[in-house]
Amino acid sequence: MSKPLKQIHLAAHFPGVNNTTVWSDPKAGSHIEFSSFVHFAQTAERAKFDFLFLAEGLRLREQNGKIYDLDVVGRPDTFTVLAALAAVTEHLGLTGTINSTFNEPYEVARQFASLDHLSGGRSAWNVVTSWDAFTGENFRRGGFLPQEERYSRAKEFLATANELFDSWHGDEILADPATGVFLKDAKAGSFVHSGQHFDIHGQFNVPRSPQGRPVIFQAGDSEEGREFAASSADAIFSRHATLEGGQAFYTDVKNRLAKYGRRHDELLILPAASFILADTDEEAGELAKEVRRQQVSGATALKHLEFVWNRDLSSYDPEGPLPDIDPDVSADHISKGRAQVRMYRDPLATAREWRELAAANNWSIRDLVIETGNRQNFIGSPATVAGTINEYVQADASDGFILVPHITPSGLDDFADKVVPLLQEQGVFRTDYEGPTLRHHLGLALPHSRLRSSGGTPMDDLRGEERVAS
Repeated sequence: MSKPLKQIHLAAHFPGVNNTTVWSDPKAGSHIEFSSFVHFAQTAERAKFDFLFLAEGLRLREQNGKIYDLDVVGRPDTFTVLAALAAVTEHLGLTGTINSTFNEPYEVARQFASLDHLSGGRSAWNVVTSWDAFTGENFRRGGFLPQEERYSRAKEFLATANELFDSWHGDEILADPATGVFLKDAKAGSFVHSGQHFDIHGQFNVPRSPQGRPVIFQAGDSEEGREFAASSADAIFSRHATLEGGQAFYTDVKNRLAKYGRRHDELLILPAASFILADTDEEAGELAKEVRRQQVSGATALKHLEFVWNRDLSSYDPEGPLPDIDPDVSADHISKGRAQVRMYRDPLATAREWRELAAANNWSIRDLVIETGNRQNFIGSPATVAGTINEYVQADASDGFILVPHITPSGLDDFADKVVPLLQEQGVFRTDYEGPTLRHHLGLALPHSRLRSSGGTPMDDLRGEERVAS
């Protein structure tokens, strides 16, 4: 008997905190005007995507003491944007990245509970940490948290927020078993939390929301990040771009769930993925090369090299050879607020490796950055891209993908119009939404462990039957 086909989960990342977007393209639009967010979100909803995802940047990045010239100009507040989008969408999940290092549990729990009410149960929280003192300078406690404690704070932050979400209780809590929507108001209960990072007590002032708690996302490939996701998250972002790498990550994280009493289907693996579409595979390949050169200008290539060299390389020709001087490993880093800084743990070894690659392939600085940097994950005709995505999901390299287009806000349009219908024809992607909440879209249980339905039936699992294709 053949294995049933898995259903694919798709989401859309609104670009803004990444190096994917081609700012110079004539089709590129604003990253702060509300019309851009509306177009992007409504395209994702038209394509029946699970959710829209917003990353968060709490400070503009700097290099050599100047604002990083490729950074986004303007980053609107996440909750403000998501709340506004709740009014112009009906089904699309609304996922926001909110930092657990520089916020407080009561504040964040209140904001997410409010968003869940306003959206009818469509909110999700990507829990992230930060040890970056540069970013922390914007906050009262800037730089106070050692790196090794950031997951400790994040775990307690999430546990405390859950205590607040769960503090509304009482025998009169009733919910419709089909939708999870409450039929009567619950009573507000007091909360008391005393721990290493938080010591709070009081009463939570937002009633239990349609999902009970927002869906919890986590992004992190470290040992601590994987354990945090296995213990506490509903979905985890992954950066593994190859089939084999994705399968290894998928197996590792899923196998960690049992120790926390969780099933394999209680945590989704959703890598970020970029894509290039054209009428034929050959045309897509040529377009991908063009896009990569747009993404990595000469100035960008030098800035990227500075991440490793930790030196001002502005006098070098990006079309020329790599510097023959070694990286400076003694000084403070010239790049502030850049995640890439942490990618290169041994700058001297990286520089040696890159020089060898450049010499062997006759690469310039720009060529090297293009060839060793992030690449588009899916390149080809709509049929090719649809087939590859399905292959990855059925082979347990992921449960779906968070798509990151290189054009804002229209970069998702072709995927919605040309790839999604092919996945629907294959029976591996929904043709319509089947429930009101994001947890319904993702096939996740509503975490109302103490709830009883209006008929008196325990509501331990409102998951619904898994949809498979014959």
